[in-house]
Amino acid sequence: MVIMKNKGITLIELLIVIAIIGILIIALAFSFEGWTGKYRVESQIKEMYADLMNTRVKAMSRNRVHFVTIAANQYTIHEDTAPAPDGNGVQDVNDTQLPGFPKTNLRYGLAWALALGGDTVTFSTQGTTTALGTICAYTTFDPDYDCIVISPTRINMGKIAVQGVCNADNCVVR
Repeated sequence: MVIMKNKGITLIELLIVIAIIGILIIALAFSFEGWTGKYRVESQIKEMYADLMNTRVKAMSRNRVHFVTIAANQYTIHEDTAPAPDGNGVQDVNDTQLPGFPKTNLRYGLAWALALGGDTVTFSTQGTTTALGTICAYTTFDPDYDCIVISPTRINMGKIAVQGVCNADNCVVR
């Protein structure tokens, strides 16, 4: 009786392994796309949150009113310098736009709901604001942070509870 040793793999075994690897690659690609989408939304919200907080600090440290103007796909920050050096507390064309603004590289459009209407948040020299509102980034992803709630003394990030509704009650602060 002669015993033969297998010294390799068959073509069928090789095809099965390649098919399994292909299925895993496709599944991971869809998962990776969702993960990167969540990251981009969170990154945009966190960057805007940092810009709002920095604006509040600049208003207090420079003892000048600062304005944040928000549009659907961009936002701009101005320092009240007209008339110089103290400003007049009102946003006008002679105010200084801060370097790096307007930020127009937003991947996801912003929905803006101010309680008093308008599109500008004004930070006083004490760092407070009269604006009450919510900024939302609507996406198909499910990020941990996709909204910012602005109150007179606080700025908080949160998560939208019900997509399509942008208000302070719908932004669950974490």
